Amino acid sequence: MRIAVLGAGAIGAYVGAALHRGGAEVHLVARGAQLEALRTGGVRVLSPRGDFTARPHATDDPREIGPVDYVFLGLKAQHYAACTPLLRPLLGPATAVIAAQNGIPWWYFHGVDGPYAGYRMTSVDPGGAVSRAIPVERAIGCVVYAATEIAAPGVIQHMEGTRFSIGEPDGSVSPRCLAFSEAMRAGGLKCPVEPDLREDIWVKLMGNITFNPLSALSRSTMAQICRNRSTRELVTTMMNETLDVAARLGVRPSISIERRLAGAERTGDHRTSTLHDVERGRPMELDVILTAVVELADLTGAAAPALRAVNAAACLLNERLMEAPAAAPAPQPTAPQA
Repeated sequence: MRIAVLGAGAIGAYVGAALHRGGAEVHLVARGAQLEALRTGGVRVLSPRGDFTARPHATDDPREIGPVDYVFLGLKAQHYAACTPLLRPLLGPATAVIAAQNGIPWWYFHGVDGPYAGYRMTSVDPGGAVSRAIPVERAIGCVVYAATEIAAPGVIQHMEGTRFSIGEPDGSVSPRCLAFSEAMRAGGLKCPVEPDLREDIWVKLMGNITFNPLSALSRSTMAQICRNRSTRELVTTMMNETLDVAARLGVRPSISIERRLAGAERTGDHRTSTLHDVERGRPMELDVILTAVVELADLTGAAAPALRAVNAAACLLNERLMEAPAAAPAPQPTAPQA
């Protein structure tokens, strides 16, 4: 099995190292200091489950790799529309694209019945740009339940979680999903094939939609947000509104808000990827995480006042970040658990 990891940052390099350890032929696509470190020393993973080093091929030119069986996207969702030049050389007739993103994916209303079948979200897929870059028939959804950080170029700190739930947009349990799941398990990761990945999307989103923007606006860690009475109440309100939007779309996640809060609090003083972005002067991954759910609230008639208020403040901050030059070179993107 040939697998390319496009965006070998914290999550991408971790997955690539595990797949390589499990026997897959892995190619990492990275840039800058991260690429140089991967070329010289491979991927060094530091984990409570055991440290290990893997040495897959690394490059900044996908043309060196050519068509593969799977592309694992380690990019943040806001970079999907512009990834065509990097993605095109990796695509063969049957290449699948594993989209490991936070938030609402561009394929969300593909393969579903009901009043919103085929609806294209302007916040997620503006003008159909993402659909053109990654045709939905190639897409396999992926929800990441792992927290990783780049400790240094080429060094990935894995804090917790090894689950990467995957699924077809149409809900089928396909041979290509089963084969990728087996490769992930061979590398020591959990990779269940879910007939209804949309429930996983909303479970993960309950954390991302609250802690990610609030951490950026308050410059606080997840545990600090949980320990503060006022922000804990705000998180609870935002989660309730998120579940209301999900229910209007026919999804009712089987997890309580208290359990979701407890899980977030257990991560301790974890700094979300959104907070890291703001500290480096980079725009936040906001459209697919928060603005998309506000769009869905409009679509379904949900009030969602807290989500709308936080989204307004976060969008204003994002505008200011996009106007200013970045404070530091951007490391490879990641999608840590929130």
